[in-house]
Order: sequence, then structure tokens, then C-alpha cells
Amino acid sequence: MIKNKTVFITGGAGFIANTIIGQMINNNNEIIVYDNFHRDTLSKSKYIDHPNLNIIRGDVLDYDLLCESMANCDIVIHAAAIAGIDTVIKNPVRTMRVNMIGTANVLEAAHTNKISDRVIDFSTSEVFGSMAFKSSETDSTVAGSAGEARWVYAVSKLAGEHLAKAYHSSHGLPTVTVRPFNVYGPGQTGEGAIQIFIKRALKNEDIYIYGDGNQIRAWCYIDDFVECLMRCIEDKKAIGESFNIGNSRAIITILGLAQTVCRVLESKSNIIFEAPLSADIELRIPSVTKAQEVLGFKAKVDLEEGIQKTAEWALEKE
Repeated sequence: MIKNKTVFITGGAGFIANTIIGQMINNNNEIIVYDNFHRDTLSKSKYIDHPNLNIIRGDVLDYDLLCESMANCDIVIHAAAIAGIDTVIKNPVRTMRVNMIGTANVLEAAHTNKISDRVIDFSTSEVFGSMAFKSSETDSTVAGSAGEARWVYAVSKLAGEHLAKAYHSSHGLPTVTVRPFNVYGPGQTGEGAIQIFIKRALKNEDIYIYGDGNQIRAWCYIDDFVECLMRCIEDKKAIGESFNIGNSRAIITILGLAQTVCRVLESKSNIIFEAPLSADIELRIPSVTKAQEVLGFKAKVDLEEGIQKTAEWALEKE
């Protein structure tokens, strides 16, 4: 267990960060949330008034404030990013700036502040391209065609991966890169398919699928993801490495997902097909062998259980 540390989280008001905060806030000296609150799960969470929580409203593009705010920290978790295909399409320039320059700023600030325990960099499963079947950490990554919104996001995150590796090899910064594979669960905001399907299914509203619904995904429940992330922080064998974090058992098509949500929640929602917004990921299934062999991690929550837990949270929120 991580104890008595000062933890700095960029994007700390977001969905995944909120669960990380829950895991760490009671046993550590201070959790510093650095966020511009573009997306906000934190303000309505039970941790907002916790005495160990320190909120700094800031942007990762503001290097001076970022570096100053990170002073005297032990652990840095860099979760801030522009994500979601709708958002990327609307502002590809900001996507590239935040995800590349913002990550460069975080790594330089961590180096300047001599962060000694861990610097966690969030990448994405999308670096493996449109056909990723049991992709391992050493598989080739894909850039895609220039100008396509989907690859704007993937390339910007991949650049951050290379930079994190470079700071480790050149400066000894204790970096770890994590590649989330379709994380979902209570507290999720934004464009995640499961939470959108669940919210609409609970109201018996139409569920929209972009494309033909045959896209295949492996879905990872938030508690499983955060458990593996904690192991990346605690285990020294993780330093300098990258890890796919996902659940290779929870595999289903997007259409199958919508149908499963409707069945589990006994919903009368209709499923409607729409034209795709951008180039799509046809197949995204991770190899999780490395996380299991190096960190001893294996996801526990299967899809139907995760859907039920997420639906219970959504109902409580109403």
C-alpha cells in the first residue's frame, strides 16, 4: 500500500483520477489535483471536502504554474489530456498541443522537481491502430493518415510515450506508461460508450451506434484499471516500462454491448445505427500477459457485473 506520500495528479478532476483519489487519499499526506475542470467528476464526489485534498486550477500548457505546483511531490500521475472523438474533431490543434506539449511540460517539471518515486504517463490503446488483436507492449504502433481525427489523438499520445521513455533513459526519471483499454464504470463522464448506453437504457431511450456495430472491444472496469495502476506505482519492476491495462476476457462487439446492456437492465430501448464520425477502430483486444507476469495483475470484474455496478451508480446520481 502507498502511504505518507504527496501525490500530484494532472487531470485530477476526471473520471479515472476520481477513483485513484479514493484509493490514495486516506493513507497519504496530500493529493494535489491539478486541472482546468473542463470535465468534472470531482466536485460532486465524496472527496471534494477531504482535508488531504488540495485543488489547483491550472492548465498543463502553463509550465510555470505546473512546475511550481509540483514542488515537493513524490508521485506524479499525468492523466490530463484531450480525449473523445467528438472533442478531437472539434479542435485537433488543441488536442495536439495539450497531449504533446502538456506531456512535455509534465515530464520536464517532474525532472526539475526531482520526482523520485514514480511518474505515470497515460497513453492510449489507440496507438495500436485499427486492427489490434492481442497487441503486446512491443508490437508496432500505427500513426494513421495525416489529418484523420482518430489518428490526431493517437499520434499525440504516442509522442508522449516516446518522450516519457526518453526522460527515463536520459535523466533517470522513474516513468511508467500505461495504455488503458476501454475503461468504464461509476463516475464516467464524456463520450464512453458503456455509460452512454446505460444512461439511455435506464430511460428506455434510443441507443445510437456509429458504424455497423461490428467493432470489437475489450472492456475494463475502473476498479481493475486502478488496481493495476497502483501496482505500477508500488513495484519497482515497472519503472521504465509500458503496460497494457485491460480485461482480455470482456470482449464483445459494440452491437453486442448495446444488446447486453439492454438485457441486463431489462430495457426497452431501440438500437439505431448512424454513420461513423471518423475512422474507426475495428478490433481492439490487448495482450495482458506482461502486466500479469511483471505485476501479478489480472482483471477480476466481468462485463455484466461491471454494467450492473455502473447502472447502480447512474441511478443513484439521478
